[in-house]
Amino acid sequence: MVVLKILIRNAFRNRLRTILTIFGVAIAILSFGLLRTVVSAWYAGADASSATRLVTRNAISIIFTLPLSYKDKIRQVEGVKIVSWGNWFGAYYIDEKNFFANFCVEPVSYLELYPEFVLSQDARRAFMNDRKGCIAGRKLADKFKWKVGDNIPLKGTIYPGTWDFVLRGIYKGRDKTIDETQFFFHWDYLNETLRKTVPGRADQVGFYMVGVSRPDLATDVSTSIDGMFKNSYAETLTETEKAFNLGFIAMTDAILMVIQVVSLLIIIIIMAVVANTMAMTTRERIRDYAIMKTLGFGGGVIAALIFGESLVITLVGCGVGILLTFPVAGIFGQKLAILFPVFNVSAQTVYLDVLAAVIVALAAAVIPTRRAIRIRIAEGLRRVG
Repeated sequence: MVVLKILIRNAFRNRLRTILTIFGVAIAILSFGLLRTVVSAWYAGADASSATRLVTRNAISIIFTLPLSYKDKIRQVEGVKIVSWGNWFGAYYIDEKNFFANFCVEPVSYLELYPEFVLSQDARRAFMNDRKGCIAGRKLADKFKWKVGDNIPLKGTIYPGTWDFVLRGIYKGRDKTIDETQFFFHWDYLNETLRKTVPGRADQVGFYMVGVSRPDLATDVSTSIDGMFKNSYAETLTETEKAFNLGFIAMTDAILMVIQVVSLLIIIIIMAVVANTMAMTTRERIRDYAIMKTLGFGGGVIAALIFGESLVITLVGCGVGILLTFPVAGIFGQKLAILFPVFNVSAQTVYLDVLAAVIVALAAAVIPTRRAIRIRIAEGLRRVG
């Protein structure tokens, strides 16, 4: 306890410089934490994926469709527990800037596959019984101030025209890692409309969601499904839901790399700031350290004082930065809910913040400590300041 008091007094001997350094560390930790949260948000969809869900799509590209008739054959594959299907709808609400993820799905099987979408029984029943009914995530409904029973017109891009829906339910995520910005409606509503307007596009699905009995069956089931449709006019590619989501993330590898490089540069910059502070502090106290040597204190004690002071300054700044990260991330999450549906500061990000702060503190104190230990007593005593 006495040692800690000494370290705190030493750290705040020059209050203005210390406070400015702490402020700089806090801003750097805040920036580092937000950038790491952005990276985590990018991978949120993959991290929340289930090991028992597979995605079957056209082997050429996701933009090509598959026949609806495939569903009956996929059901017959050993290990398959449930099959659902759907299409990416690609519509927007009123204005093009109001774009969000919207899908038409087979509602019964799809909601069974995704128990993490929590919906009341009344809402589920109303949704199932209304062909033009839809459900939306809580964050999406909050953004547009939708209420159950509202009429929601969407303007189609892939499927042109104005499509009218009635909001029958608002789902919540089972936990904070679940995307609450999606919009779902009946696949039959789309298909019946296409049969009347564009018959050639009817009875086609964009993807099949396949639920398997056990995670260890995923590879065998994927191979069986793809083998079943090999050499057909619409070959399939089946992969785990996580692999499917990571395929989209791979398209943005360059952006993620830039974000990670910037986060490392922030740590290097703040390391230079703390090192400069410790260098000035050590230079001012060379005479004190020389006196300590004359009293019999060894280099280990001096090193402990300098490293300890560096740790106090850096960890205080780190604590302030971590405390700021949560409210700032909350604001970012609200403003960027559509782009980053899941934007939460993870425990891993906090651990990385602390680790980065400790590394900065230790690295910044190395050179000043070496200089203080190696200086001769006579030379140190001649120093005035």
